[in-house]
Amino acid sequence: MKKLIPFTLAMALFVSTKTKAQEHRFDPPWNNPPESALNFTVPGIDNIPDLYGDIENPQLTVFFAGNQFMVVDDLLTSFKKEYPQYERIFVETLPPGILAKQIKGGSITIGNLRITHKPDIYTASKRAINDMADYFSHTQTYCYNNICLMIPKGNPANIKTLNDLGNSNVRISMPNPLWEGIGEQIKASYKKAGGEQLVKKIMEDKVKDGSTHLTKIHHRESPMRILYSQADVAPVWTSEVVYQKLIGHPVEGITIPDSQNTTATYVAAKLKNAPHAQAADDFLKFMDSPTAKQIYKKYGFTID
Repeated sequence: MKKLIPFTLAMALFVSTKTKAQEHRFDPPWNNPPESALNFTVPGIDNIPDLYGDIENPQLTVFFAGNQFMVVDDLLTSFKKEYPQYERIFVETLPPGILAKQIKGGSITIGNLRITHKPDIYTASKRAINDMADYFSHTQTYCYNNICLMIPKGNPANIKTLNDLGNSNVRISMPNPLWEGIGEQIKASYKKAGGEQLVKKIMEDKVKDGSTHLTKIHHRESPMRILYSQADVAPVWTSEVVYQKLIGHPVEGITIPDSQNTTATYVAAKLKNAPHAQAADDFLKFMDSPTAKQIYKKYGFTID
């Protein structure tokens, strides 16, 4: 019996350690962190995945629509090669509605950090940019995207169509339309697939019973809920499925028919009061280059 106690304790510690490791195996940041003397990223506690680059005295500040976080590594590396004078760049990839509030209010607090940087460039859907037209001196379209369904590898809930999301036993990770532009577009797809009845079922009834989870940071939260078996399906941009598969995460995508889908047009806008006007102009020029277009294409966006 005495010999069994250390063995049992060892097994318990092994299972506990393995379980804790599994809890964070899919946690962001998924980008490559910038080089530094010390990297202090703690999974599940301190990872700050949607603030990227140099926050101290940046030479260019870009507020990207959050679902484009995956392009940041390649995009900034290529931009710096073509414009080596810009060494310090700060990027935020929060939901576009949150970024819009930050632009209008002039600041944001995340945890204990208060940020008052004014962006030089803001990227969002065409509709969101049009709603804030008075803030911008120049705008340009640079890519497109459409919606698909992200599911766990193997599709255990046997999801096939948008109408399946109305089933009471299907758990959905759904972007909140209050700050995620994709939310309204997904609701439009629900209506095309199953009418107002399906919209009500998913956005009201299932929200009340907890089987529809409304996200706060859709582009991070939805993949994580799928990967950690907290959701059976998540309507997302096609680029998000492409990216998760590129980094080896066990997800699959279900195509939504064109008749039920929506294409988003992404626009980059230069702020009228851009602190770094020349840098903003250079970045917009780069965004229209073949190099930038190929980067977006790599991650599942369309460029024409």
